[in-house]
Amino acid sequence: MKSWGCALLLSLAVAPSVAMSAESSTPAAPKVSVYGHRGASALLPEHTLAAYAQAIADGADYIEPDLVMTRDGVMVARHENEISGTTDVASHPEFASRRTSKVIDGQKVDGWFTEDFTLAELKTLYARERLPELRSTAYDGQFRIASLDEILAFLVQQAGRANRGIGLVPEIKHPTYFQSIGLPMEDKLLAALRGNAYTNVGPVTIQSFEIANLRYLRGKIPRGSNIRLLQLLWKGDTQPADIAKAGGKLTYAQMMTPAGLKDIAGYADSIGPELRSIIPLDAKGALGTPTSLVRDAHAVGLMVIPYTFRPENHFQASNLRKGADNARNAEGSIAEMRAYLATGIDAFFTDDPALGRQAVDGMGAAGSAAD
Repeated sequence: MKSWGCALLLSLAVAPSVAMSAESSTPAAPKVSVYGHRGASALLPEHTLAAYAQAIADGADYIEPDLVMTRDGVMVARHENEISGTTDVASHPEFASRRTSKVIDGQKVDGWFTEDFTLAELKTLYARERLPELRSTAYDGQFRIASLDEILAFLVQQAGRANRGIGLVPEIKHPTYFQSIGLPMEDKLLAALRGNAYTNVGPVTIQSFEIANLRYLRGKIPRGSNIRLLQLLWKGDTQPADIAKAGGKLTYAQMMTPAGLKDIAGYADSIGPELRSIIPLDAKGALGTPTSLVRDAHAVGLMVIPYTFRPENHFQASNLRKGADNARNAEGSIAEMRAYLATGIDAFFTDDPALGRQAVDGMGAAGSAAD
């Protein structure tokens, strides 16, 4: 793959489509899209075909596969390349010797890593619940790891059954790390998307927490394409891994300033900030006063797609919680989503798309979510 740094292509951000009323020339408000975060991951083990199917059944407009690489160059859906937290790999004696320590994005990580396994080997593992203290483990040991090719075939099938457009929002995980070990994903992902009859024309948004690979992709994806780019943003003074590795000083906080957003608009179509960058919590942990981030992003043509709404009290603002910390609180989650919808966000990620659907539809939004 050519150097990402040479791939920058300034592009105009793509605005959401607008539905026109039959009775009036006044455009209706675009419908806010619901993104199934790792599928319906509050209900089923994340990144399994079952979790994606549940998300679609529950009304998600997009499903999200995080992508990492295998030793034999296959993209599979896992949130990290270290898989002990979401599979039963530790219970496989034949893989005991594969346990190791690596430095990933500047952090030492111990465990088992996808790049040390072939796809066939990973297919012998079963997925398990990441958060057993909060969510059901009833489905542990039932579902296998899915490859990108399987997800694309599944998406075609599900879109046909649902008789509606279903978008795909893949995230390229640890891109600088995977490039450093000879397993870059960008060109392989584009080839897979363009080689599939559905994703070649259907709604796709590629995400990354890094910058260089999105700039590279911008040079590969023409303006007006069905494929959009989403710059993910983390908290405060933390840095994108590619910037940190190169010794740069740019932080996510700087990227969320008006000047930083203008720069992002040169290569991406949207930003994906952490929720509290839009509505911070006050000293008591309750929802505070919204920042100007949504307004500032819209001013330079960027859509805003924050992450992640979760249905358990543990993750919710203190003023919305009801019951024990680990209790499911659907009412609080819907209320939290609606508070963010009121700021003007364009879409959002949620672990429970059924609640996201209720939050959006209950606000009376109209229009096409998957454009």
